[in-house]
Amino acid sequence: MPRLCFLFSLSSTMQLRSVLSKSFFTAGLLCLSLFSHVSVMAQQRLLPLDKVQSGLAFTGPEILELQADDFANPALPYLDKGAKLWSQGAGKADKSCESCHGDINSSMKGVATRYPAIDKASKKLFNLEDRIRSCRTKQQKASDWPLESDELLAVSLYVTSASNGMPVQATIDGAAKPHFENGQKIFMTRQGQMNMACTQCHDQRYGIKLYTDRLSQGQPNAYPAYRIEWQRLASLERRLRFCYNGVRAEVPAWGHGVMRDISLYLMWRAQGLNIEVPSVRK
Repeated sequence: MPRLCFLFSLSSTMQLRSVLSKSFFTAGLLCLSLFSHVSVMAQQRLLPLDKVQSGLAFTGPEILELQADDFANPALPYLDKGAKLWSQGAGKADKSCESCHGDINSSMKGVATRYPAIDKASKKLFNLEDRIRSCRTKQQKASDWPLESDELLAVSLYVTSASNGMPVQATIDGAAKPHFENGQKIFMTRQGQMNMACTQCHDQRYGIKLYTDRLSQGQPNAYPAYRIEWQRLASLERRLRFCYNGVRAEVPAWGHGVMRDISLYLMWRAQGLNIEVPSVRK
């Protein structure tokens, strides 16, 4: 470049530099655009479908045996409670879930595979618990069930059981698209004092031991799940909040839309897995 300066006048040299600078800048923008496009596309499916695994693949034999035991599985009392609540009249309408939906094995078959989903009336992204709460207050005219209450989780588990063994099939287009994109962004973004992203554990390091347990892929197909450490049935939202605490990040309020967005991304990410309840996790 210095030799070119001797061959050209100062004016010509400056013009050349301007042209080269613009060319490099344009090329840089093009490369950046292409890189960004490739990056986003790669983020959408970091785990190939043939590599997707349920949390059971990363747990010990004692949990496998407990979940498979039709008498010892600690989630079963919740399933029984959900069945009773399904057929029990409630509220000013004195209607039960069964009054409108009939037999759960036919009316609710496949429903849990599609949530979170856009609610047509409110245009909001609902998870299954949101849908149950909405039906209870609007159709039954009954008092609301708080998030994470035994009653809500029991009915959610019972409804989910009608889809047991069916593949997850979350919808991420149309009105759900921005929610999916936000959930994906959150999953990929470092957060908290630990400066960690979900993807670092569940896409990049699954199978590695953390203390005595192996990191799983963080798949949501088994929720609501009975967690041994909490000695109760728990929603996916509670598990997500636990992760926020784990990286020392600010935890969103209960029911926050952010949790619905992440859940939608996770359900899409779990494609290829079947609904798996009543489940047990450590």
